[in-house]
Amino acid sequence: MSFDWDTWSRLARENPEEFERRRLEAIEEVIARAPSENQQRLRGLQFRIDMERQRSQSALGACVRINKMMWESFTDMREALEGLKGELKQPGAGTARQAPAVEAPKVKADVLPFRSAR
Repeated sequence: MSFDWDTWSRLARENPEEFERRRLEAIEEVIARAPSENQQRLRGLQFRIDMERQRSQSALGACVRINKMMWESFTDMREALEGLKGELKQPGAGTARQAPAVEAPKVKADVLPFRSAR
């Protein structure tokens, strides 16, 4: 699925009902393409986003609410990472164990230059 900002922007201004129909269709398409084990979680996240949009009195207010959700999720992930780092510490030693080294795959590839689309 490609995204054309100008088309979507014009549609939102000129035909909000069609914009909303297509927005929901695009969201459903993305969720349907996700692995089946992730779809329920994605639907739950989309529900939360939709509820924040409904609770907001403006588009900017919705953006602020959704941004806050994103940062709360980021903070949760950061705390989980810090917890994992703490588990790597040896009990009572006060120093962290080294995580096992992960070797980069030994694959060669040619890098192709692409021209800008603009």
